[in-house]
Amino acid sequence: MSDVKAAFIGAGGNAHGHMERFAAVEGATIAAICDINEARAGEVAAEFGAEAYTDHHPMLDELDLDAVYVSVPPFAHTDAEILAAEKGCAVFVEKPVCLEMSKGLEILEAIESNGVLSSVGFQLRLLDPVNRAKAWLADKTVGMVSSHRWGGLPGTAWWRVMEQSGGQLVEQTIHQIDAIRYVTGDEVEEVYAQYALRTMQDVEGLTIPDTQAVLFKFKSGALGTISTSPMLTKGGGKGDIVFLLRDQVFELGFGGNKLAPETDEWLCADPEPTPNIDEVFVDAIRTQNQSLIPCSYREGLMSVDVVLAANKSAQSGKPDGSSAAQDGRT
Repeated sequence: MSDVKAAFIGAGGNAHGHMERFAAVEGATIAAICDINEARAGEVAAEFGAEAYTDHHPMLDELDLDAVYVSVPPFAHTDAEILAAEKGCAVFVEKPVCLEMSKGLEILEAIESNGVLSSVGFQLRLLDPVNRAKAWLADKTVGMVSSHRWGGLPGTAWWRVMEQSGGQLVEQTIHQIDAIRYVTGDEVEEVYAQYALRTMQDVEGLTIPDTQAVLFKFKSGALGTISTSPMLTKGGGKGDIVFLLRDQVFELGFGGNKLAPETDEWLCADPEPTPNIDEVFVDAIRTQNQSLIPCSYREGLMSVDVVLAANKSAQSGKPDGSSAAQDGRT
């Protein structure tokens, strides 16, 4: 079993989860931790017996690495993925992978021209109910998809700034968008979005909308709607993905599926354990097998393309369908 040596750019809570899972894989070693917060970089590096950096440039220059994780806020994606790919490192990028398609396409070019493995953290693609749904829907006609993500407001300051996070649709609800794309195998052709700030004007530093509603048109002709809001700051919420078929309503559940009016024993069976996304990434590196990875950078970029098109539509007040994923560039 070959050893795999990785570095992490970004040492926040999400990254730390990846570090724990990665370090638990036999033969996987965390060589370095990079974070602009020097104290956090040092603390996390000490935890994993790694070197600490506050700048990824010398880290990538000095170390011999097999993989690089990039887990930074959406606005902070600059050249880390590009430099890692040019060094021949496999790249794991947390969602959303960018806030501008031009940057995403630049990173995609670096990854694919250098022939390195890539993964995006859309771990819902590994869930057993999601893959049962994908198989079950493969020969069926979906008429409409409806999804909601209603929850609270994260405490992170940058999350509340539209120019830094892209808003909740981009930063969180993209998981629902990606899951819908994945299980249907259908691509979004056009989006029409309306956003508003209705109840949270008193939140200091908040420039994101607190109400987002989007209508999608898929290439197959199916329609989809999604609404998302962080207004429920005292708890509660709603999260679902529902597919409307002829005489059937199918609800994709990450803990188990539902079908009405009848049921399907296999589709709605108790879920099997979910594979570890970081262990899968390590296995892919060891075997140099991209097909083991549930979501490549290209696939992750196409999900980002949809939510960025929604942001454009909300700004213009018109449908947006001229995104890069739809005109053949991705």
